[in-house]
Amino acid sequence: MSKLVTPPLAARRSVILGATAVALAPAAAFATAGPEVGKPAPVFTGTDSNGKTWSLADLKGKVVVLETTNHDCPYVRKHYNAKNMQEQQREAAAKGVVWLTLASNAAGEQGAVTPAQANELTRSRDAAPAAVLIDPQSKIARAYGATVTPHMYIIDAKGTLVYKGGIDSIPSSSVADVPKAKQYVRVGLEEVLAGKPVSEASTRAYGCTMKYPKTST
Repeated sequence: MSKLVTPPLAARRSVILGATAVALAPAAAFATAGPEVGKPAPVFTGTDSNGKTWSLADLKGKVVVLETTNHDCPYVRKHYNAKNMQEQQREAAAKGVVWLTLASNAAGEQGAVTPAQANELTRSRDAAPAAVLIDPQSKIARAYGATVTPHMYIIDAKGTLVYKGGIDSIPSSSVADVPKAKQYVRVGLEEVLAGKPVSEASTRAYGCTMKYPKTST
């Protein structure tokens, strides 16, 4: 009969500490779920905070950025408080890129907004997306396999998904980390607009877990 082997105390402490670290870490993923980079981006139609309908099919010929958001998420606040998100939105617009912010958390969940609330957030944060799409059933976010806020995507002018992942390389909620991080979306857009492949096309997405509608059992 084999004997039960009890790990040394140091090893047990290591396991406990490791579990604690995982529990405290931001929700993150290597963007393996959802559509594949290099393939056609999932088509979608959505209504923005001003009642206008947006369709990916109608945006063919334009480079498009998708940004999932949750104004109560510290990882989202990091980039808005640092003005990093707004600066990149304006840079993108100046280059003819269509930047769409997705308010895709389920109605009644943290981060869900009404159209009026979305417009007030855009005003108060001095944000500059082309539009904020109100997606209370999370249809667009689900189609893209979004796991966190912010989760970022770049679609080229041919409608191909060329980037998915994080906005930058440091998965923290600290504003101080923004200047030290590699800005994946900014770099990716520069490469796409220069006619080059995105050098880091799938990166770690970090932030607050998406709040999808609860399915009935």
